[in-house]
Amino acid sequence: MATLLRKPEQRTVPAKARVAIIDIGSNSVRLVVYDGAARLPAVLFNEKVMAGLGRSLSETGAIDKSGLARARGALARFAALAREMQVSELRTVATAAVRDASNGGELIRAAEALGLRVELLSGEEEAMASGMGVLSGIPEADGVVGDLGGGSLELVRVVAGTVTDRVSFPLGVLRLGVIRAEGKGMLDRKVAKLFADSGWSGRGKGLPFYLVGGSWRALARLDMHRTGYPLPVVHQYPIALDRVGDLQRVLAEIPKTELKAIPDISSARIPTLPDATALLLSVLRHLGSSGSVVSAYGLREGLLYQRLTPTQRLEDPLIAATRDEGERSGRFPEHGDLLDAWIAPLFDDAPELARLRHAACLLADVGWRANPEFRAERGMEIALHGNWVAIDAAGRAILAQALYTALGGGLGCPEALGRLADAESLARARLWGLAIRLGQRLSGGVAAPLSRSHVALEKGTLTLSLDHQDEALYGEAVEKRHKALAATFGREPVLEV
Repeated sequence: MATLLRKPEQRTVPAKARVAIIDIGSNSVRLVVYDGAARLPAVLFNEKVMAGLGRSLSETGAIDKSGLARARGALARFAALAREMQVSELRTVATAAVRDASNGGELIRAAEALGLRVELLSGEEEAMASGMGVLSGIPEADGVVGDLGGGSLELVRVVAGTVTDRVSFPLGVLRLGVIRAEGKGMLDRKVAKLFADSGWSGRGKGLPFYLVGGSWRALARLDMHRTGYPLPVVHQYPIALDRVGDLQRVLAEIPKTELKAIPDISSARIPTLPDATALLLSVLRHLGSSGSVVSAYGLREGLLYQRLTPTQRLEDPLIAATRDEGERSGRFPEHGDLLDAWIAPLFDDAPELARLRHAACLLADVGWRANPEFRAERGMEIALHGNWVAIDAAGRAILAQALYTALGGGLGCPEALGRLADAESLARARLWGLAIRLGQRLSGGVAAPLSRSHVALEKGTLTLSLDHQDEALYGEAVEKRHKALAATFGREPVLEV
């Protein structure tokens, strides 16, 4: 089985490939298989085993026998699955627990016996990958990344699409209980000293703190549950400073049975939540951060991002992912980009709105396989819950509104969308939806009729211009959609041949 080179950034990455990463972490061992566009591949398979390799490090300095056994079993299964899935490139990495444990070499040898070449990442390499992962999913990130693993906490400064300073601290979630048991306030004092000695005190003043790691994502899930947040997507979910303090108080009082009943919070993460929350409060205080934002992307995605060419890194991940989905689910793969160019003359959208409109056009055909009665709902569901990044909750709602209208949902606004985005933006999205709907009906979803026609807003009119050979395409259904779009703009529909 092919493996990635030690310096993956020097490789030329195919536009599409099936790659996989086995991540031997301090808390879990995980296999993730990716497939699709290089800039934002889709997750084909994701499985973890909570081996707890770092659980006994603070007391014994070694990985306990049960952790080793669980990790060996996971590695054997994951190596076999990667072969069966015909993964073209497999990378196996190990982080703090294996790095620090006196018997970490035993697990590395067990992996090598399975044909896996393990890369033992240093704390700096781990931090670099985590920072790159956040930049992969939030390209405009400007702040400090905190990656909380089982054995360590990595801090990384990200700005202008690059990683600058980085540091690794022995503050993994599996170590925190021992520190806190030493006395009240001991964890905060330890964080203060580590930050002061390393020069990180106040380094995040006024900047967001980007949360990476399963325990902090679980904390965000708890906050989403308690606030009735209408979107079950944790990526780019913000947690304000005062909310972190509230969550600490909640965790001190809430029964564990109630926590276990909350969707998407792994029962294995529940014991770590109080310690992870206490650490977060301390880190935010000593960094001086303005608040926190969750990133679903971290070390593994950073390893993928590092292997891209500079040109591939500059590609908009939202557009890359929606284009890939449109090609997979739509009827005519070239149609989305052409459709966006066709409706663009009707709108003077700012760049951020223009990219959302482009994404909507790329996804405009995703509902065609659904029952006609549910195509609008299908489009909305894909927009809200798709594997998109570089888009916040409001952006997802705007995208959902455009697809809901484009796929026949009309001018109504589903209740959840109104809670996520402002009315003006949703009204704009409905106009996009009607314009997409006209273009789709006129062309039948193929390219040529759009390339030979155009639409324009003129004084008092919305004019559709057709080539003479396409006059017959202006049937009743097209005329109806032309009138609907013109009426929403407050114009008269005009056909020009």
